[in-house]
Amino acid sequence: MQAIFENGGKQYRAQVGDILLLDKLSLEPKSKLDVENVLAIVDGDNIEVGTPYLSGKKVALEVINEGRGRKVITFKKRRRKDSKTKRGFRRDFTRVKVVGIS
Repeated sequence: MQAIFENGGKQYRAQVGDILLLDKLSLEPKSKLDVENVLAIVDGDNIEVGTPYLSGKKVALEVINEGRGRKVITFKKRRRKDSKTKRGFRRDFTRVKVVGIS
């Protein structure tokens, strides 16, 4: 069974046991979270699609930890202009495990 749900403006595909990186949620480890913004559920050949969400369906998640991703560096250089910029970005995330789909 697979579910497609929305969190933080992004869509994720999940199966029971998957580990996902969501945007930072500021929750304690081992805490439970239910996401009710389920867009679709696929169970074998049976597909349920919501408009926009399925009512009464949810994805149960368990928080593992929080962290920061690898640094992404953007570097822009304009040749012969003595002009360059360098910026870095690190994404804050919450690592969660999919416990159940109902």
